[in-house]
Amino acid sequence: MELIAVLEGLLFVVGEEGITLKDIAKTLEVEEDIAKDLVYELKKNYEQKDRGLRIRFFKDLIKVSTKEEHKNYYAKLIENSNYLLSDSAMETLAIIAYNEPITRVEIDNIRGVSSAHMIRKLIAKGLIQEAGKSTLPGKPLLYRTTSDFLDCFGITNLSELPQINIEKNSDDSDKDLFTSIYKEDI
Repeated sequence: MELIAVLEGLLFVVGEEGITLKDIAKTLEVEEDIAKDLVYELKKNYEQKDRGLRIRFFKDLIKVSTKEEHKNYYAKLIENSNYLLSDSAMETLAIIAYNEPITRVEIDNIRGVSSAHMIRKLIAKGLIQEAGKSTLPGKPLLYRTTSDFLDCFGITNLSELPQINIEKNSDDSDKDLFTSIYKEDI
């Protein structure tokens, strides 16, 4: 049996969840060193120009993902389908990513409108998930981003998000409602 082919199938089956080297070794009934060699052999195979996938490492997880150099084609697919996120969905997603874990009420307070519908859509798309309950009165649900969110935006963790500085106004009497307090560091 060709173990490299089985490994490729395992990575496909686990999908976005990824798999640890330990679990690969256990499933293939080989030593971890052999499993590691198989992963690097498959990674080398995927580095060929005629392949559309790559091996990625996220902490102790191993995943298969698409190649960065093909992103223009993926963008075309998304543009020509209903995979696009609305501005409201992107706004809600950004609030969650920068403030997680966060409750719906906290999101609503930041946005100034109800986010219940957007949260349901983002959960359905697999970009956010419930992350337990808050200790606040009523114990509201907390939300956080998923590994699909990281994959979708091509990052391995939230620290790779652009930094945002918030300018605090010392005088609250005259606020400019048309100027954002958020400034992006470039």
